[in-house]
Amino acid sequence: MLVAWRYRPRKSLVQWFDPRAWVIFYVCFLFSTLAFWDLRFLLPFLAIALLWLFTSGLTWREVRRPFLFIGAFVFFFAFLTFLTGRGGMEVYETEHLIRRFEAPFTLLGWRPVLEVTVERAFFAVSQFVRVFSIAVMTILIPYSLNPALYGVTFKGLGLPDKIAYAMDLTMRFIPTFARDFQLTMDAQRARGYELEKISGGLIEQVRKLGPLIVPVTIHAIIGSEDIIDAMDLRAFGVAPRTWLEELHYQRRDYVLIALGVLILVVSVGLGLSGLGNFWVPEALIRWATGG
Repeated sequence: MLVAWRYRPRKSLVQWFDPRAWVIFYVCFLFSTLAFWDLRFLLPFLAIALLWLFTSGLTWREVRRPFLFIGAFVFFFAFLTFLTGRGGMEVYETEHLIRRFEAPFTLLGWRPVLEVTVERAFFAVSQFVRVFSIAVMTILIPYSLNPALYGVTFKGLGLPDKIAYAMDLTMRFIPTFARDFQLTMDAQRARGYELEKISGGLIEQVRKLGPLIVPVTIHAIIGSEDIIDAMDLRAFGVAPRTWLEELHYQRRDYVLIALGVLILVVSVGLGLSGLGNFWVPEALIRWATGG
């Protein structure tokens, strides 16, 4: 049986709009954010994302795990960019050194060196704000979109029935897979399987995870076959599909769509005009160079 994310109706700004309008605004927000590296242009997008989050009605208990995971993931890659300078070299040419750290040891004749520059530090901050803004908006989707409206939402966006239903199944796959994994792990523990005592090298650990991986994988394959058979028995794809739920745009939905399109058009226009590229305050550069 397919399960869904932990959705519940709330009196929130997100759920006040038609889900199609919310998805269109999200897509416009996504591509608009990707048009900039300038922190001054990225901060308004972060403010919009936080506004949607704080008015969503979600509690910290509900979104703690995804926020901790994604937040740590984004911070790790921003910090890795700061340490190595990789990625930032594509948007700036010169660097102004703040301090240089050299390790007191060598590895095969190579001495680890960390160069802290103004550009690396500011690029890491810009990267974090950029990706975190997108992550906040993305996390809101499964918690604010009614699972019963997945298919009709994507169908209402102009997608064919097959693609709309495929998107519906995709949205339900992750929570269903997590449920099956938890049930399998509980069943194996009841049989004496102790996951906490797994040791050895990488290959040995993967081999010992077989009692979990194999049943979950087989169950996922069998479940997909059952869904395919059920769809074939109902002649899915032979004729246009009818949907139990119906969605109707309200005036507020058109306003939200127009706002998203306006943000996208302005962002693309600014990007094509050369604005929004990577920016570092001149005061920081003068401070780093002692000017």
